Amino acid sequence: MKRNFLRCGMAGWCMEILWTGLHSFRVRDPKLTGHSSLWMFPIYGCAAFLEPLMRRLISTPFWKRGLIYMLCIYLGEYTSGILLRYKNACPWNYEKSPFHIQRVIRLDFAPLWFCAGLFFERLLMHSDS
Repeated sequence: MKRNFLRCGMAGWCMEILWTGLHSFRVRDPKLTGHSSLWMFPIYGCAAFLEPLMRRLISTPFWKRGLIYMLCIYLGEYTSGILLRYKNACPWNYEKSPFHIQRVIRLDFAPLWFCAGLFFERLLMHSDS
């Protein structure tokens, strides 16, 4: 479990830095700066706790698995965002998006979380090698 937690934390960090770096590309910033927060490592690391669910769902069609993982990710993002905001430590604020819920989740990120869930499934299901 520790190894998978570390794997998911590192993979999530890398995805987030690439994602924020793509924003720099979109606004034509030649530095292509990506960024994250130390808080994000354990948040992404928690994807490792989905492994038992993933093993149960492996014979389910990918689109159903993706939807379930997406909902789990939203639940984790919402919970961690509310807890961190309570401590004035939440590194993200989606209030500028018309699709935000309490500033801590964005509904328009659903396709990203769908894909991220399937990515974490692949990472965790092939972690024995």
